Amino acid sequence: MSIPGKDLYPDVTTSGGLAPAMREAAKSHGCDIGLEPWVVDIVSIETARGFLSVDAATEERLFRLTVHIPGFTWHIGSTGDLGLLVEAVAAWRDGMGFDELEERFEFMALDEFARALDNGEPTSLQWSDLLSSEFHRPRRNLLRRLRADEVLRHMFPTITHGAVRLRVDPLDGTSRQVLVHELDGERYEVMRVGVPEAAWAEVPTGDLIACLRAALHEE
Repeated sequence: MSIPGKDLYPDVTTSGGLAPAMREAAKSHGCDIGLEPWVVDIVSIETARGFLSVDAATEERLFRLTVHIPGFTWHIGSTGDLGLLVEAVAAWRDGMGFDELEERFEFMALDEFARALDNGEPTSLQWSDLLSSEFHRPRRNLLRRLRADEVLRHMFPTITHGAVRLRVDPLDGTSRQVLVHELDGERYEVMRVGVPEAAWAEVPTGDLIACLRAALHEE
């Protein structure tokens, strides 16, 4: 990425790009920001709370921090201090609470983000987007059936290779999750993701909801 206005970002220019500059800053601050060594231009960091992206403003020295999960994007703060930025990224990756993040890093604004999570907005919107998608029309009946259940409607849905994926936590890609594939309207295949030697199991329609509830809540 070419950073406009070299006078605004001499550290980035000297390092050869935003990602190398962030890695150097993280090293000097003793932080682990999870940025792969081959990344040079586009900064996107996978975390348990979605993907964090960083870009540089053109009109003034500001590193802008944004979080992305399916269907939602939030700008959560900007700072001209690269060291402070990498410390915030490291704290986010480590799971620091939202209140503590805002207290420690004054440039971060997480009220809207936290409120959307508390209200279940990412999950609700994701259900609506999938159900209104023409591309996912073949899975619409299954989606409707799953959302109609008072427990499963609170799971975060995505589509993976034609199967519906239900995840407990919309921000945590490693949280408990299950895949559901409709065979013929009367039979389904279900697989618990992340379980050693997990395999597809055929489930009759009458047992589907109970099977999914158990898979998503068992310890």
